[in-house]
This record gives sequence, structure tokens and C-alpha cells, in this order.
Amino acid sequence: MSKKNSGFTLIELLVVIGILGILLAIVLIAINPARQFAQANNTARRSDVTTLLNSIHQYAADNKGKLPTDMTSTDGAVEIKSGTEGKLGDICKSTSPTYVASLPTDPTLNIPAISDCSSYATGYFMAVDAAGRVTVSAPGSEAVGGTKPDIAVTR
Repeated sequence: MSKKNSGFTLIELLVVIGILGILLAIVLIAINPARQFAQANNTARRSDVTTLLNSIHQYAADNKGKLPTDMTSTDGAVEIKSGTEGKLGDICKSTSPTYVASLPTDPTLNIPAISDCSSYATGYFMAVDAAGRVTVSAPGSEAVGGTKPDIAVTR
């Protein structure tokens, strides 16, 4: 009575595992999840910066061109957070919830959008120049493809 051995040899299994490993490495390099996450975060930042600037200008449109209370020209950009009332006015109380449902936050802060204006920090910065133009920026942008984009909008 002869017994037939069936199945794969150890070498055959190792070759298949090696080929699968190489294919997986090629796919990971092609997809590059870190780059994808950085692009997604920068896209969210661009959207948030535009949302913040639009809410400020909607406030101004409804108030005869006046920016939120105490919002005056500054020497540089100031973070949009509670405690900046003397420099930028309280953007949260002036714009939320009438012009924006809640203030957006930088995606890397891992906190939800701000609807409670008592204590907050957005991770975004704002400046007003002498001509009254408002600039909202996202200094936390991530490098994609070796370059760090400058995410800022001025109106």
C-alpha cells in the first residue's frame, strides 16, 4: 500500500509568503497612508480657514461693515481662542451660532468643533491689518511631498 503525500513543501510556502510580502510593501509605498492623512488634514484646514473668515465677514455684512467688537489691527497673528478679547474680540460669541454653527478646530487637536464659547482654542490664527483686511491662517499645516503649504486666506 503506497501512501501519497499531498500538500505544499516548506520552501513553496516560504516563497509564496515572500512574494506576498513584496506585493504588500509595494502597495503600502504606492498608497503612502501618512501622505494621505497629511493631505486630508490640510484640506480640512483650508475649509476651516475659509469657514472662519466667511463667518467674520457675514457678521460684518450684517453690522454695517464693522468687524466684531474690539477687533482692531494687530502687529501679528493671534490665535483664535478664549482670552484674546482685547486683541481680536470674542470671535466665538460674535459669530457662533448665528454665522457658523460651531467654530472649527485644527484636525490634529483631536477635539470637536467648538460650540461652548466659555473656554476654547481652535489652533487657527487671525490678524487684522491697518486697512481692515482680515487674515485667517493655519500654521499647523503638514508637509506633503516635501513642501509645507501656507494655508491662509485674506479678505
